[in-house]
Amino acid sequence: MTRWRILIALSLAAACRAQVAVEADTVYTMAGPAIHNGVVLMSGGKIERVGPAAQVKVPATYRVLRAKVATPGLVDAHSTVGLSGYLNTPQDQDQVEHSAPIQPELRAMDSYNPRETLIAYLRSLGVTTLHTGHGPGILLSGQTMVVKTTGATVEDAMVKPLAMVAVTLGEGAREEGKGKSPGTRAKEIALLRQEFIKAQEYQKKMDKLASAAPDKSDKDKSDKDKKEPPSRDLRLEMMAQVLKGQVPLLVTVNRANDIVTAIRLGREFNIHMVLDDVPEAYMVLDQIKASGYPVLVHPTMERAFGESENASFETASKLKAAGIPFALQSGFEGYVPKTRVVLFEAAIAAANGLGFDNALASITIDAARIVGVADRVGSLETGKDGDVALYDGDPFEYTTHCIGVVSDGKVVSEIRR
Repeated sequence: MTRWRILIALSLAAACRAQVAVEADTVYTMAGPAIHNGVVLMSGGKIERVGPAAQVKVPATYRVLRAKVATPGLVDAHSTVGLSGYLNTPQDQDQVEHSAPIQPELRAMDSYNPRETLIAYLRSLGVTTLHTGHGPGILLSGQTMVVKTTGATVEDAMVKPLAMVAVTLGEGAREEGKGKSPGTRAKEIALLRQEFIKAQEYQKKMDKLASAAPDKSDKDKSDKDKKEPPSRDLRLEMMAQVLKGQVPLLVTVNRANDIVTAIRLGREFNIHMVLDDVPEAYMVLDQIKASGYPVLVHPTMERAFGESENASFETASKLKAAGIPFALQSGFEGYVPKTRVVLFEAAIAAANGLGFDNALASITIDAARIVGVADRVGSLETGKDGDVALYDGDPFEYTTHCIGVVSDGKVVSEIRR
């Protein structure tokens, strides 16, 4: 009996830990107006109820966290963290495979390290969801995915195993050295176009094979005379999914002429595309808006040099004014610490024309929508994942600290950072 009592007590204790309440002077739900003196109840990993303290009673069994400000867990709309690590040495840099220019078959989940130190660092600053994977550096580097910043295995962390296929246009995709390809912008587009045409032909063969009735005469033929189906091609299968609109193409592009080229390619093949980085977006706002493609704008404080020389603190506000859907990101850094923090990027954007509400949306609900996970994260609403970031002041103020993080209804950080 003593053993059973211990087990029951442990079960009850675990249940209590899974029940968390957040009380804050201001709760930004991103699903409506801010709630003053608000409460967020979470149970079983999901948000149970959100509202003013006068209307939402906190049960006695719930663990209570208190803060000045509570927001949805932050969503980093584009990162390579988990494939790129903080050591900045070959053994923790898996975001780009340089052996070939086109590799859409490379899965992000096969390189993601959920125990990477940078993940815990981002989590302690309120980032609970990452859109991460293969990054810029070659023409078509591989797949991306969406994960939580928790979990001991990639399966534990997984939200969306296949989010997008990453492409780079312009200087970042050029191969250096005589005879290496692609060496020019025209060659980059020609290679992509050729790969899409191959994928169209491959898919036609596979569709024809799938729809064809069994040939009764085949059983009377010798093995030599029977028609063999085309061998599976992982690369072309992935490109075919892009052509079908099942997976977006994430196109990292900088110069205005390259942005327009990307839009032209997308229209040619009727591709669902997300434009990434786009420091010269302000030059072609009309074309971007007409395309209907959303944008993952460069980190606000991105270093302005090379193709990014026209990066601006005001890019996000200009996209917002033009009515173009966008989100902010941490992007990829080729130097330690290998990642930026979207909280700080949004703060600078807020001070440069974007404003508080739009800046917060760009790293919560707007980011979740563009990466395809808004049904689970990005806002504090009943039934969504219990992801909350807690702050001891205005989250965009330099002197404010993130004092707690809840992910899937569990307290995962209480570091004052």
